[in-house]
Amino acid sequence: MGSNEIAPDQQEQLLSVLENRFRENLHRHAGHSWGELKGRLQANPSKLWALSEMERTGGEPDVIGFDAATGEYLFCDCAAETPLGRRGGCYDRQGLEARKEHKPASNAMDMAAAMGIELLTEEQYRSLQQLGRFDAKTSSWLQTPAEVRKLGGALFADYRYGRVFVYHNTAQSYYSSRGFRGLLRV
Repeated sequence: MGSNEIAPDQQEQLLSVLENRFRENLHRHAGHSWGELKGRLQANPSKLWALSEMERTGGEPDVIGFDAATGEYLFCDCAAETPLGRRGGCYDRQGLEARKEHKPASNAMDMAAAMGIELLTEEQYRSLQQLGRFDAKTSSWLQTPAEVRKLGGALFADYRYGRVFVYHNTAQSYYSSRGFRGLLRV
């Protein structure tokens, strides 16, 4: 078993959790069946491992869509608030290294890469908000366009006052209530 795989008993436990969440939230993925998705997951141990990392850090991953162009299911963190196990970090390594003092332990981009997932784009975040209300008390870092990042900024978003807000901050900033939501293609 490789480093990006989980034991068979953990696989079965995770698949059970994912299936229950899938069935309890059919509005997120109407028209899709668990059977095909389960087969794909069983055939891709590294994807199961990434989902286990999403689950372990409090993301409550679930299917939020299907990319017809690539034939991939899209899993996203669907926890009501940004995942607890991924909060309190800067945006990326460059932001982390720019801090002179009080450095956090992590950054969103490195953490996502280590988990095998991507941060949500602004468009993906807005689409997620169509499926429920997320980040009413927290906020989530978003993939930041290169031209914004080159100037030292990074984007984050939340849901307040009945709408989605996208903001900017310096990439080295961090807050205990800001983390990130991930996307995984299966």
